[in-house]
Parts: sequence; structure tokens; C-alpha cells
Amino acid sequence: MKRWLRAFVLLAAVVMPAAAAAQSLESVLAPGKLVQAHAKWDDECRSCHVPFDRAAQDRLCTDCHKDIGQDMRARSGFHGRQPPQACRQCHTDHKGREARIAAFDTGRFDHAQTDFALRGKHRQAECTKCHEPARKYRAAPSDCNACHRKDDAHKGSLGTKCADCHTENRWKETRFDHATTRFALTGRHADTKCDACHKAASFKDTPRTCIACHRQDDSGTRGHQGRFGEKCESCHTDKAWKPATFNHDTDTKYALRGRHRSARCGDCHTAPIYKAKLASDCWSCHQKDDKHRESLGRDCGSCHTERDWKEKAKFDHDRTDFPLLGRHAETKCDACHKSKVFNEAPKTCVACHRQDDRHAGTLGTDCGACHAERDWKATRGRFDHQRTRFPLRHAHAAPAVKCAACHRDAKSFRPTPLECVACHRKDDRHEGQLGAQCESCHDDSSWKAARFDHTRTRFPLLGRHGLVGCKDCHKTARYQDAPRDCIGCHRQDDKHRQSLGEQCTGCHNARAWSLWDFDHDRRSRFRLDGGHRHVACAACHVKPAPAGRAVAPLPDTCAACHRKDDVHDGALGARCEQCHVTERWKKVTNRMLRSGGTP
Repeated sequence: MKRWLRAFVLLAAVVMPAAAAAQSLESVLAPGKLVQAHAKWDDECRSCHVPFDRAAQDRLCTDCHKDIGQDMRARSGFHGRQPPQACRQCHTDHKGREARIAAFDTGRFDHAQTDFALRGKHRQAECTKCHEPARKYRAAPSDCNACHRKDDAHKGSLGTKCADCHTENRWKETRFDHATTRFALTGRHADTKCDACHKAASFKDTPRTCIACHRQDDSGTRGHQGRFGEKCESCHTDKAWKPATFNHDTDTKYALRGRHRSARCGDCHTAPIYKAKLASDCWSCHQKDDKHRESLGRDCGSCHTERDWKEKAKFDHDRTDFPLLGRHAETKCDACHKSKVFNEAPKTCVACHRQDDRHAGTLGTDCGACHAERDWKATRGRFDHQRTRFPLRHAHAAPAVKCAACHRDAKSFRPTPLECVACHRKDDRHEGQLGAQCESCHDDSSWKAARFDHTRTRFPLLGRHGLVGCKDCHKTARYQDAPRDCIGCHRQDDKHRQSLGEQCTGCHNARAWSLWDFDHDRRSRFRLDGGHRHVACAACHVKPAPAGRAVAPLPDTCAACHRKDDVHDGALGARCEQCHVTERWKKVTNRMLRSGGTP
């Protein structure tokens, strides 16, 4: 037999192509016919098998049975809850067309291995009640409504989540908790029967407002008849409809005090409160009682109380813009308030004391600046000159200076001039030359004690100038006549007799006139060396300096000064320095001959 099989295999390999040969060979070697469901793959073995790889068969199974493969990956359903094992352990094929490879014992099957565990009355139900013939077991519905639609007395009004109220023990047994809804049953509501609110077993869209059930309580003779709106819970509770728990003092922003506590609600709440908001100010209700004709505003509570509208006023005049001080506290109200319109009373002093104004209005209407409420005539110590634009200090302060010294007219203080020169023109020794700003040098301590700062002028006092007396430069009180250039004061000290010009600061400084320093080498183009160092300035600078310059310009050639010393009579030119040196004129050096030149 084995020899025949090997011969058949060799013959098939020679006669047929490679791929077709392999497929036909596997078909020939199949252990039996496939089940009816797999019959179309009789000649396609590799749809379920991979040569030399038995483990790959499971992957090919789940590729076709995608729903089972999904359960296995998600660990759900019957197959997903089984321990990992090969598909062929339970489902073996090649048993013939009529074989059942998915057969199992329904009586011993554990339904807890599925996504729908059987509890209560479901344990006694037959499999065919839920699993229809010719349909997969997994196709059976798992929601209550699929089987109990005919038992739904609510006709779908509460949705399809039957398990929220019903149990598996018995359909008519309910376990609904009203606290899970938007209307928990508390107080007297807990004892109310369901049909009192849910008419005709219609639980959906049942109203949750109080007025929906208690409208007849609000519209009765002792009810509010809709004036207080439909928010019953603002005053009533679910413990008992009566009595109401509303407390006007704590539940509103308007506490009831005095006569308001005995007033009826309808006295103030004449319109529905949810449509017209009731004002809380006094004037809204007591407008007819306002004898001041609204001139004092609408804050009636600032004077009147809740105990009695006509009760003696609690008005405090000190809280107004005009507190009663001094003699004003003894004045009767009608002396200023001619009518009940109190705001018409003036608040200025002059309104009542115009006949007492001896200044005839020249000082304005601010009488309180000098006069006090204690006594109109007592002004001593009341007026403070420091608060004016001219505070009195030092020599100006009393008793050194009398008021009449500046204020010529006792009735007219205001037009008094403020500048110094108005009173001190006769003391101005400068004859107005320095202007009218006397305070720039003088102060109010003493007119003769000047505090002039010379450093703020165009001629600050430096060096020896700080020790010089004012009169040495300022010959008169006309201080601006004093010269600001050196030559103006030091002309007699100029030993150069202006031959070097008038710019003394070129050599001299303010420390001392005798201290001078001119560096001829750095400040001129002619370097002094040799015998030039001992020559007097005037020996060369013989011409007076032109205007605006320190010295007259000089040539820098030797011949300019040594022409009379030139024994060559100019035959050798003007470049004396080629032979002569600055150390001594008569000392010559024949540098030209040494360099190969011609003398």
C-alpha cells in the first residue's frame, strides 16, 4: 500500500503543475467530507490550513468568523471567556455533510459564561423563548424590551430601560427609587399615592412645580389668587402646606419694623410680585405724606421712623452740609427755614449776615474765613494770614507790623499789593536797576541782611575774589555797572601796558595776580629753548595786541629778530638756524659743510 501511495504521488508530481498538484494532493488526502457550511471549500484546503503550521489554523478560523474573533480579543461573550485553546479542540471538521461541529448540551450549558447571566425567572425559561430556531445563539437580544414589549404598561413612555424599575424575579415586582429622579419624595410627598400625581400610569412629563398640584389651594378665598406667583416653595414646604414658613425679615431685604409689622401684605403688595417688583423706599408709599414736596429727596427714613410717621423727627443737622455750631445751635429752625421746603434755606453766611458785613462786600462772601459761629464780632485769632497768598513771617509778623501799615482801608483788604517794591520802593538803593524781584536778595527777616548768591550771576567769585569786599568792585549801589573783565579792575596791575592785550586770563588766574603761567612751548608755534628761555616777553612782543587777541602776531623766523646781528648782510639767506644755535648767537656750527653742501 505504501509503495502504491508513493508511486501515485510521484505520478501526480510529474503530470500536474506544482501549485495545482499540491492542492489536488491535499484534497485526495483529506480525511473526510467537510460539513455542509464549509462545503464550498472542499477543494481549497489552504483556506483553513497552512502547510507545516498547525497553529496558523486558529488565525484562519477567526479571519472568517470575525464576530467570534472579536469576542476572543475583547474577552467577552462565550468564546472570549473560555481558556485559550485551539479551535479544533471543540470544532472538528471532515465529519461529513450532516455533521454538527458546534453541537453542545443545552441542559448542561452554563449561561453565566455569556454576556447575559440567567437570574430569577429567567432560570426557568426555556431556551427557545429567547433563542429562535435557525439563528445563532449570539443573535438573541439582551434588552428587556425585546421580550417584554407586550408587558410594558407605560407603552414606551418611560423608555426601554425596564431594569431601572423591574426585576428578574417577577415582572410586576418593582424597585423604583424616586430619589433618583429630579423630584425626590420628601415630607408629605412620601405618603402620597402614585396616581395622585401620575394620572393614567403616565409617568413621563409629570409636572414638578408646586402650583401644578396646589393651584386650587392658591386660588381659594384664603389663597393668594395668583398675586404672589407660582413659586410656592418660597413660603411653603413639603412638610405641610400650612402654615407658611415665609419670614419677611430674613427672607427679603426689607425687614418689617414698627407699624410695618402690623400691616397686611395686600397693603403694600397690590400687584403680582412676579410682574411688578415692589419698591422698598419710604417715598413710594408715603408720597402723599411728604410735606416737603420732595425737596429733601426721597430718603424719608433719615428723619421719620417706622413707629409713627408723625413722631418727632430724629433729624441730625450735623449730618448735613451745614452743621449747627456755636450760636447757630440756639437758633430756631424757622429763623432759617422759612417753609417746609428745608432745602430752600441758604447755607452761606452772607445770606443771613449781609447787614453785618462792614467790608461792604470787598472781601467776598466767605465770612467764615474771619468770623466764627460763637460771636460775629469776635474775629481775633480767627483770621489766619498764613492761609492767604502773603503769609506773615519774621519782620512782617505782628506786632512788628500793624495791619494798617499795608491795609490802608480797613474795609478793603483784598486789593493790597503783594510785591516787595510796593512797600519798600524807598528802600531800593539800586534805583530799580536790579528790577522788582527784591526777594532774590532780601528776605523778610531783615531788609538790610541780603542773601545774594554771586555764583548764580555771570561772574562767580573764585579764588581771591571771594575775599574782596563788594564795594571794591561795586562802586555804587548800581551793581550792574561793575565791569566783568579783568582789565576793568586790574589795569594798574598790567605791567605789560596792554602790549599783550586785555585777555589777562591767558596767563593770570583768580588765585593771585602775581601767579601766572604761560607755557610758550605748548600754547604757541615757537618753542623757547636755549637762550630764548631768558629773553623778556617785551623783547619780542613790542607791538600792542589787536582787539580780541592776547598778543600781536609775530613771525617765527630768526631774521625777524636778529637782522641787526646778521654780519653777512643777508648774503647767506634767512635760514640762520643752519649755522647758528639758540644757545648763543655767536656760537655757530658748520652743519652744512659737514653734510657736503655749499655755504
